[in-house]
Amino acid sequence: MTLPRILVIMGSGETAPTMVPTHRMISRLLPNPARATLLDTPYGFQENAPELASKAVEYFNTSINMKLDVAGLTSLIDADALTVERGLQLVADAHYVFAGPGSPTYALRQWSGSPLAGLLVKKLRDGGVVTFASAAALTLGKFTLPVYEIYKAGADPYWLEGLNILGEIGINAVVIPHYNNAEGGHHDTRFCYMGERRLSAMERELAEEIFVLGIDEHTGLVLDLDANTATVVGKGVVSLRLRGNTSEIASGEVFSIDRLRNPWSDSQTSVAVATTESAPVAVETVDSNLRQATDRLNDAFAAALVAGDADAAARAALELDDAIAGWSADTLQSDDAEYARSVLRSMVTRLAGAATGGLRDPREVVGPFVQILLDLRAQVRADKRFDLSDMIRDRFTAINVEVRDTPQGVEWGFRSQD
Repeated sequence: MTLPRILVIMGSGETAPTMVPTHRMISRLLPNPARATLLDTPYGFQENAPELASKAVEYFNTSINMKLDVAGLTSLIDADALTVERGLQLVADAHYVFAGPGSPTYALRQWSGSPLAGLLVKKLRDGGVVTFASAAALTLGKFTLPVYEIYKAGADPYWLEGLNILGEIGINAVVIPHYNNAEGGHHDTRFCYMGERRLSAMERELAEEIFVLGIDEHTGLVLDLDANTATVVGKGVVSLRLRGNTSEIASGEVFSIDRLRNPWSDSQTSVAVATTESAPVAVETVDSNLRQATDRLNDAFAAALVAGDADAAARAALELDDAIAGWSADTLQSDDAEYARSVLRSMVTRLAGAATGGLRDPREVVGPFVQILLDLRAQVRADKRFDLSDMIRDRFTAINVEVRDTPQGVEWGFRSQD
């Protein structure tokens, strides 16, 4: 089987339900079983690096049905030579290489002087898929944004030399994931936490031929080098920013990679709408994060209770449980999981209350029996058997049913139990 030559850049959500369709779309183009390798360097400095690797492995196993081997390259500097060589060999042999969150600065420092960049370029030249997301995506361009040093440690804005994998395919760009980030609320955290002021200053430091390639969160750009097409997938847009002037490409759109090679050319402004067999458009999922999924399912649960639909209510609760599991590997979650679990517990409590009190309208349940007694009451009153009529009245009273004779006919309802 001839391997496709594909580079996938994700803005975030690389191990979230939003990107499952994209991973599956790519996996269908590979041999079965495919050799897939997790490049764990970007978060190798973190104390929870083994946990992050385990979550990624589980995500690919359960959601993508793909076995993911861990390269074990959390550190290359002063690391055991045999361990490093084994990890690099896993990358070299893989049909699919995946890297995600962490620190781009740390990753570049570890990869500097190693064969890693060459292995990735060879894969894109000879056959294979490289998927870089979040922090790893930052390293793909000519220069890399040192986000932690600037946003967290207060360093003056500056650029680091990147891997320039994009340059090897003729794209002179810097990649900015998390392009539409809004975590700051009252302050600007767009453009991977840089905001407009700092990005504008940094943009002026770039050579004229270099542009900013922005990838929104839970969004990806699939570059099919064989078909020479670029496909936007996921929930957001891909932005081409040229000295402050931005053009956006919506999810689902397919265009020539040449537009990225020469974004200044007017002839490249039109967007093709055709798709290719090698890079079909992935189906967009509904929710951008676990909190959004939780609120949607909580609304569905409440509506089901009002409608008396126990199955729909139970289905919403089960779907929320699945969502909690599905989003558990997403590195962007904060207190969303705790919030979701509290809502799920509330659902269980409300469903238990509904089971005790019943979901169906009591009139639906007892209505046919009341009608039998009303028909019998009408008959005995017509026969002037008022003793039997009184007995029926007493039975109604015992079950808190009130009967009213009106000009329009007999009406009945439940007595208030104040």
